Amino acid sequence: MIYMLDTNICIDMIRKPQSRALAHIQQYRPGDIAISAITLAELEFGVQKSSDPARNTLLLIKACSVLEILPFDNDAAAAYGIVRCQLESKGTPIGPFDTLIAAHAMSQELTLVTNNMKEFNRIKDLKVENWI
Repeated sequence: MIYMLDTNICIDMIRKPQSRALAHIQQYRPGDIAISAITLAELEFGVQKSSDPARNTLLLIKACSVLEILPFDNDAAAAYGIVRCQLESKGTPIGPFDTLIAAHAMSQELTLVTNNMKEFNRIKDLKVENWI
């Protein structure tokens, strides 16, 4: 595994079938790209609050079929404690879900793919790329 996709990248590839992010994903082998279970939870929430949950559920299932979904485990929890403490000690916290996703990527030694570089660049040693 090489990459973990942030929620905003997943939304982009679901909404735009010709997105640059999806073109990147198609260059890799199955198993090279993952999402966190935290990202899946955010996506499921978006589906439920949408104007067409049935349609969007199908789109989400299709998008997830090409991705590994990683459970948030003990290593991710330990990384979360470190990341959140570092951010708070500098006075530069980021959103709670973003902190969880970043910690999860770090715990798996994955590059996080996001369109939210401003927040994620605050995290020491987190590898980030933007595919949009």
